[in-house]
Amino acid sequence: MSAAIRLAILMDPITAIKPAKDSSLAMLLAAQARGWELLYAEQQDVWLRDGRSYGRLRPLVVRNDPKNWFSLGDTRIEPLGTIDALLMRKDPPFDTEYIYTTYILERAEAEGCLVVNRPEGLRDMNEKVYTAWFPECCAPTLITRNMTDMAAFLAEHGKIVCKPLHGMGGRSIFVIDQGDKNATVVFETLTEYGSRYAISQRYLPEIVTTGDSRVILVDGEPIPFALARIPSSEDNRGNLAAGATGIGRPLTERDRWLAQQIGPTLRDRGMLFVGLDVIGGFVTEINVTSPTGIREIDSQFGTNIGDSLMSAIALRLQARAR
Repeated sequence: MSAAIRLAILMDPITAIKPAKDSSLAMLLAAQARGWELLYAEQQDVWLRDGRSYGRLRPLVVRNDPKNWFSLGDTRIEPLGTIDALLMRKDPPFDTEYIYTTYILERAEAEGCLVVNRPEGLRDMNEKVYTAWFPECCAPTLITRNMTDMAAFLAEHGKIVCKPLHGMGGRSIFVIDQGDKNATVVFETLTEYGSRYAISQRYLPEIVTTGDSRVILVDGEPIPFALARIPSSEDNRGNLAAGATGIGRPLTERDRWLAQQIGPTLRDRGMLFVGLDVIGGFVTEINVTSPTGIREIDSQFGTNIGDSLMSAIALRLQARAR
């Protein structure tokens, strides 16, 4: 019998997660159910020495118990290249520290570890900017730090959504109507007076009725159900972290078409777990860092998306071993 797969995870502190909703925990539970060995690290636990990657890793046991969801063993130092696979699940902000971490993980990849998602892709595919590679899938979009151009974009479309390029969870998202006297202040704030890029998109009114849907791709293929996040009556944002309600639904033909346009490129670039944000049939973000939505879809449809990801990882490892 072959040895169990050794799977490490690099994430934000597991002590602070919401276990009933946390997608990383769902992945770990699925891996553990397969008999895989789990190892845990946070961002400060990985480093490079003389070109080789190392980690301070702790054996991890997880439980589907909202009051007692994990146990950690004693720390041990190991070369990251000796681990079969590593889940990179550190949440944004996508800052220089995040980028430095991807360099360390890229060395681990070169040394034999399968890193999910691939470090190079994490650096290249900014979740908002990377939509520009698939303009046929997106509503009109402007990425600029020129405030005059942003004002002209607002005048052209009448109502737009503006947000920073590095945020997550609905942070600092503004909906602006033509004639809004705060528009200039928003442009100044998001671009820091023209010194930073920001993104503007045509407002999609379907956000109110059908929500901001999370379509999950595993190794380029869509899970057959999406999570529609409906904003509250007091907020514009379709983010669960901002109070939206998550309602599962089957994929539409448009969802499947979007997945067909984007999925193969992501698969070929080593992005095994991705979340497309879809409003009114248009992709607004391509989430590659730490997409969520597993627990909500699983609970409503009886799926096991974490296990689907583990199957994709196992297939990649088998292909490497040939």
